[in-house]
Amino acid sequence: MNHLKPADILETLVETGVSKAESSWRKLLILGILAGAFISFAGASSTLASYSMVSDPMTFGVGKAFAGVIFTGGLIFVVLAGAELFTGNSLISLAVYEKRITLGQMLRNWGIVYIANFIGSIFIVLVISHIDMLDAGEGMLGAVTVKTAAAKVNMDFSKALLSGLLCNWLVCLAVWCSTGADSTIGKIFSIFFPIWIFVISGFEHCIANMYFIPAGIIASYNESYVALSGLGQDMLANLTWQGMFLHNMLPVTIGNLLGGVVFVAASYWISIKKS
Repeated sequence: MNHLKPADILETLVETGVSKAESSWRKLLILGILAGAFISFAGASSTLASYSMVSDPMTFGVGKAFAGVIFTGGLIFVVLAGAELFTGNSLISLAVYEKRITLGQMLRNWGIVYIANFIGSIFIVLVISHIDMLDAGEGMLGAVTVKTAAAKVNMDFSKALLSGLLCNWLVCLAVWCSTGADSTIGKIFSIFFPIWIFVISGFEHCIANMYFIPAGIIASYNESYVALSGLGQDMLANLTWQGMFLHNMLPVTIGNLLGGVVFVAASYWISIKKS
């Protein structure tokens, strides 16, 4: 078989969107928790593998590239194992454009999956904190975790939104391309490069941030991690649960939805169906 043409990918994703919209809340909750865990596994392992390189300006780019290679595993698990990821589910909008489902059905899916992704992410954060994984490198992993989270909650609203837009443009492009692949290895490579690009570029992904920011908040309770991070109180002031949602999750989630709903789903639907 050959890779599906864009029109065939669109039709496949419409049918997938209908199926997702009609899924029971129990199924969405379980698969959403799994997706949050998968992305958190990817976030935790990519940080552990690259923290020493990203801490040094001379190796920062190499560290981001290395982290990106590992982080791609998160979406590969979601697609191949089967799970419900909020950001990828922005492509359900294709089924709305085709009038196969209602706006309410799509919002129901998004709401359940978003909460489920958060539950899965928090579970991994709590387990990792309990097993003292952040002590790696004499506490430097914990320090980098604090710095990463602090940087995210101190972003300008518009920059966080636009970074989220670019991120999910790439994530949904990965889902789009992997849908057209006719083999497991084809799906893996279709996912690999868009996700690698978004991680290297430092774009913001709301579900990944459900790991990175809570991990940083919990790590900030450890005075030794904070001391190693070298951050002042001005940077740590927003590193709270309220700061997480107001200063990062809100703009990044909006941006992620725009990236998937507009720049992937709408652009292909208009070009294929209305041209």
